[in-house]
Amino acid sequence: MNHRESHRKPLFAFPTLKQWGKLFNVLSKNEKRLLFLFAILAISSSTFLAHKFYINHSSIVPTEGGFFIEGIVGQPALINPIYAPLNDVDRDLVEILFPSLMKYNQEGKIVKDLAKDLEIKENGKIYEFSIKDNVFWSDGEKVTVDDIIFTVKTVQNSDYRSPLRAEWLGIDVEKISEYKLRFKLQKASPVFLEATTLKILPKHIWQNISPEKFPLDTLHNLQPVGSGPYKVESIKKDPKTGFIESITLKKDENYLTPSYIPEIQFKFFKTEKELLQAAKRGEIDSFSLSNFENIKEVPRIFSLHSYISPRYFAVFFNPQKAKILEDQNIRKALNLATDKEAIIEEVLSGYGKKIDSPLMPEIYEFATPSVTYNFDLKKAIELLEETGFKDYDGDGFREKHIKKEPAFQFKSTLKVGSEGTEVQELQKCLAKDPEVYPEGKVTGYFGQKTKQAVIKFQEKYASDILEPLGLSSGTGRVGKSTRKKLNEICFPPPEETIPLTFSLVTVNQDQLIKVAQMLKEQWQKIGVNLEIKTVDLNTLETDFIKPRNYQSILFGEALRSIPDPFPFWHSSQKKDPGLNLAIYENKQADILLEKIRETSDSNIQKENLEKLQDILLEDAPAVFLYSPDYVYFTNNKIKGVQKIKFITDLSKRFLGINNWYITTKRVWNFLKK
Repeated sequence: MNHRESHRKPLFAFPTLKQWGKLFNVLSKNEKRLLFLFAILAISSSTFLAHKFYINHSSIVPTEGGFFIEGIVGQPALINPIYAPLNDVDRDLVEILFPSLMKYNQEGKIVKDLAKDLEIKENGKIYEFSIKDNVFWSDGEKVTVDDIIFTVKTVQNSDYRSPLRAEWLGIDVEKISEYKLRFKLQKASPVFLEATTLKILPKHIWQNISPEKFPLDTLHNLQPVGSGPYKVESIKKDPKTGFIESITLKKDENYLTPSYIPEIQFKFFKTEKELLQAAKRGEIDSFSLSNFENIKEVPRIFSLHSYISPRYFAVFFNPQKAKILEDQNIRKALNLATDKEAIIEEVLSGYGKKIDSPLMPEIYEFATPSVTYNFDLKKAIELLEETGFKDYDGDGFREKHIKKEPAFQFKSTLKVGSEGTEVQELQKCLAKDPEVYPEGKVTGYFGQKTKQAVIKFQEKYASDILEPLGLSSGTGRVGKSTRKKLNEICFPPPEETIPLTFSLVTVNQDQLIKVAQMLKEQWQKIGVNLEIKTVDLNTLETDFIKPRNYQSILFGEALRSIPDPFPFWHSSQKKDPGLNLAIYENKQADILLEKIRETSDSNIQKENLEKLQDILLEDAPAVFLYSPDYVYFTNNKIKGVQKIKFITDLSKRFLGINNWYITTKRVWNFLKK
């Protein structure tokens, strides 16, 4: 390399800042435009790539914020776990405000809530729970086993009149330590865990309140101290009427998994019509409907959540009050004449499922029944014909003629010299025909005139009395053939007409009234005359259900997460407070019902439930109609409402409410917990 080469200038040098500043002086007009366009494209591309990178490496997550208003028909009365089942509004609020040892999850299974550990001992007779030690009441006090024991003993005490008492009879509870307790059962029971979903009261609030004042303590029953995801913040009442217009709940920061939505307001309405109007005006964000015809009026800003549940409606027959219902063929005919699909479509707008079994195998996942009654009018009519019910008078309704025992029958051989009651009845009978016994005297003594009358009677009906005996003239002696003819003429067996009619009682609610009317129309097609009675719920319970004073009843029954049909079908439950509304009694069924309660082996339970199901349906003690869906609506702004497999009651729609959210944010994936 020579000296000249070493001082040669580089072929390219990056412009200095000063040179860049003079760039626009050397560019033409078109070159300037092109450069500007390239700059915009470069910035846009960089922004797009950066945004795409952020989107691909981040996620939308719930964040705290927003509020919503729940609309409910009714009024809170006792927001208290031991009374909550008496009022749907109370039950909804108790579900959100109070904890329990065990709770339901979205699968309908029973899982731990306050409980941390559970040990089952002595083949299911001992349950030992350890509870969490970091749970607090909304006033800051710790939740301990003392609260659980206090709640259970309060429920068990008849002075408090809790509707939950029956579930806890015969169960002993004792404290092992501050955070451990034991339940002792007289008999092993697979359904006991269901009872432990009982919501717990704070002992330090209620321990000094007497049973008489328990339901009267307005302060603690309307502004309760709880330990759920929310606590009561305020209550608003109409100053003139005292009607509770709303209750506002605020999230409890001490709850183990704090809620995203800081505030929920429950707004109360007197009728479902008022509630629906409020939804249309945008005044509420969530609500449920019982009248399925109203569903089509719900604005599109609401999402529909339809939950199945182990409850069903049926017509239960009471043969003790209607003898025609003792006949199994009549009960089967009524089943065959019931178009359940039409009822579901017409009354429930399709939001329900036909049921053929009160044990609901679809929910509890065991075999469907081998006995079913598909809608078949022809077969129903054939069964009624077999029982002797026909439309004799052409009025469209069937009746049955039964010959009864006559009031009197001649049984003795009578002749001259006989006397007594049979002779008197003989003389009365003969006197009805002046040609036979013109004297018509009733003396009770069989003399010559009575003999002559008998001879005339025998000769008048010679073909029936004398000829079979080879006689041509009367004997005047009342023997077997003469007695037979006398009984036929004077004391024919009376005929009783039994109409195919019975009454049906139900609650005077629109849905059930429509169902009853449809049953009347459907059963009329096979000649049944159904009389409908409707009463309010209190009257139905006190005047009809408790004394079992009905011929048939249209009513609903509900199973729970663990199926226990014992209260509904065991013969020991035929009388109040049992719930055997069909007055059903079957020894085989009783044995199976007892076995179902005694085993915790799910396979054995299913096997016994399947056997019980077939026995029940063969006996046809009721017409099982449908299981209505629970229909719940939420504004589209409310997210995180989880799909629930089935719920035991509508209050369980709030399962996981602490995971509901309205507002969101985006975070880097590597920052997510």
